[in-house]
Amino acid sequence: MRFTCVQYVCPSMYCFLFPAKNVLFIMADDLRTTLGCYGDPLVKTPNIDQLASKSQVFLNAFAQQAVCGPSRTSMLTSRRPDTTRLYDFYSYWRVAAGNYTTLPQYFKSQGYTTMSVGKVFHPGIASNYTDDYPYSWSVPPYHPPSFRYEKEKMCKGAGGGLHANLLCAVDVAEQPGGTLPDLESAAEAVRLLRGLGDDGDDGPFFLAVGFHKPHIPFRIPQEYLSLYPLDQMSLAPDPEVPEGLPSVAYNPWMDLRLREDVMALNTSFPYGPIPKDFQLRIRQHYYAAVSYLDAQVGRLLTALDDSRLADDTMVVFSSDHGWSLGEHGEWAKYSNFDVATQVPLMFYVPGVTFFPDWLQPGTIFPFVDVFGRSEHRFKAGHVVRNVVELVDVFPTVSYMAGLDAPEPCPLVSFKEELCTEGDNLAYTFGRLERGKDDEDIAFSQYPRPADVPQVNSDLPLLANIKVMGYSLRSWDYRYTLWLGFDPNTFKANVTDVHAGELYMLADDPLQDHNLYRRSDHRHMLRKTSGLRQLLYLTAGMKSHLKP
Repeated sequence: MRFTCVQYVCPSMYCFLFPAKNVLFIMADDLRTTLGCYGDPLVKTPNIDQLASKSQVFLNAFAQQAVCGPSRTSMLTSRRPDTTRLYDFYSYWRVAAGNYTTLPQYFKSQGYTTMSVGKVFHPGIASNYTDDYPYSWSVPPYHPPSFRYEKEKMCKGAGGGLHANLLCAVDVAEQPGGTLPDLESAAEAVRLLRGLGDDGDDGPFFLAVGFHKPHIPFRIPQEYLSLYPLDQMSLAPDPEVPEGLPSVAYNPWMDLRLREDVMALNTSFPYGPIPKDFQLRIRQHYYAAVSYLDAQVGRLLTALDDSRLADDTMVVFSSDHGWSLGEHGEWAKYSNFDVATQVPLMFYVPGVTFFPDWLQPGTIFPFVDVFGRSEHRFKAGHVVRNVVELVDVFPTVSYMAGLDAPEPCPLVSFKEELCTEGDNLAYTFGRLERGKDDEDIAFSQYPRPADVPQVNSDLPLLANIKVMGYSLRSWDYRYTLWLGFDPNTFKANVTDVHAGELYMLADDPLQDHNLYRRSDHRHMLRKTSGLRQLLYLTAGMKSHLKP
């Protein structure tokens, strides 16, 4: 077995020996930190919690934009949306911005066999209708055939007719092919893992598996609803639109409004609200979808074990962004709040976060039936509480696999094929966190077509973007400025401030009390003026490079 010595750049200069790694990269869709390992007391996620117990868990990880295509492109290229120039779903970064190397492409160039199952890149124009094949993948990506029914009328109504509903718990046996997309993706990934285990020393692999849930519609096996009786569900702790929330910051959750069961509620635009009994059902279905996802993750991890790969494979688990469940009177993603931008992020690294017994191998990830009475609880042995970002994933995965991490990008990097706008988090492994780091900042952004909510406020096309909300999240605060934006030049005007938000998290962890108009911003501006993320923004605004 080949071993790689990785020396961490940290004060005590740790050096660990661990075998060269394969990578199992698991992505969820629209998954907030509604997990047992993140402290949710209601959700049932025993398999993800088991993974977390043997991983390093980042408790405050944030996406760069709370919508699928831009976030996935940003994470997989380690470039921020202002560098990928993707804020919607309708451009391909290699054409619109630069020929940026992706995470799987980098591993492929280093001799790995790279494979994609399910939703990894956002499909369509954003990944050139090919999931970036053949650049990123050694073989054509797999997509579950049953996904074609996801947007069709598949949900039984009270009268037995089929509808395109938001709430869509189904009898799987009655679905086309007797299956659902994530069941198919899990089965394909299990098949690949078994084959990789049988192949022995055919070289390292990078297998990315993207699940579609808990993305809407909540077309999930109906039995998962039984885990969450309605009388045990509660509303969001802050279900009202905050008085101090700027209108430009509000997302009117149009994708929910277009579902037949939500349309029947006749909620007013843009603020609603959704009737409380229906709010409870949405939350019930979301939680059920998360437990359904957990079962599929458990299938993968058990297959990794059964294939004798768990002691030689790094497992990364994350999501593209979060999802509002009624907080601030909002639903879905499409905002800069924590509930929309915060994601789970964990790394299982054998020999670093967990020490398998290589002389007497045993089961590392036994499958845990979510319907059983599991006593498993997350043991927070390796946690990082300081703020990190999804752009940090590329350099960290590379380094922890024994490869060179990409070098930091120059401030203007459109012509740089391989570099990172994130940080290599390898220094956080194998050491105790000493407390909060004021220098750790997550940087997110969201576009709007106008200062007041419109039907296209959630997903404006590039040509319609007039305002960009740039948001900084530290240990102590979330600070957002909504700036005028020119979609023709991709430039924000820092002198054209449409609105602002400031939430001090010690007193206001739910971000309900906007202090922007009551604060002296000179101190905040001095505090953030040297941040590398803002330097990228400033450089990008000054740049006259065109796609």
